[in-house]
Amino acid sequence: MRVEIWSDIACPWCYIGKARFTKGLAEFAHRDEVEVVYRSFELDPGSAKGVTAPVLEMLARKYGRTLEEARGMEEHVAASARAEGLEYRTDGRDHGNTFDIHRLLHLAAARGRQVELLDLAFRANFAEERSVFDAEVLLALAVEAGLDEAEARAVLADDSAYAAEVRADEREAAELGANAVPFFVLDRRYGISGGQPAEVFTQALEQAWAGRELPELAAGAEACEPDGACAVPQA
Repeated sequence: MRVEIWSDIACPWCYIGKARFTKGLAEFAHRDEVEVVYRSFELDPGSAKGVTAPVLEMLARKYGRTLEEARGMEEHVAASARAEGLEYRTDGRDHGNTFDIHRLLHLAAARGRQVELLDLAFRANFAEERSVFDAEVLLALAVEAGLDEAEARAVLADDSAYAAEVRADEREAAELGANAVPFFVLDRRYGISGGQPAEVFTQALEQAWAGRELPELAAGAEACEPDGACAVPQA
């Protein structure tokens, strides 16, 4: 079975959803026969390359909130992340264009190091004081993931490198009707949207493996939409 996951490094529910999916997959009897492939999806493709803004300020503008209210929103998301055993910083993070990150993830996929780079990028963005929108940080993450430094540097220096692969993923997401991430596709037959609980992923894998229709999934699963808006759990 192949599971394809559309996500963006800037999406907190993709970070959380990956952890929940991993837990759900671990409980699936045929987990060793599941191939997991990560696909590109930019939440804010129109943002200018090299221009970043603090996440709290971005949230305050987007939702018409004060900085303190935005911090409270982030704390709610952080609580969900921590419940999955993930570290999550609510201050000091920035927001920007993720196209270069996706291009580098395609290089990593070609070299068999995609999951390693994805995990490092998620951790750098949400848990550490490292900006994934800085080319040197990205290069360091690539090397940590096991990529060749010179090759990774060449990809980052060439805006056309793996650009077609990123755009192909994004077109495919649109064709599949994915309007929010994370978005999971099981064997090109079933789609699951949002950061569902781990047990829902296990159930979906079991149903798909048996060739049965998936049951109605929780409609309220948290996700991030293309304009960058992310569902925030309420207190």
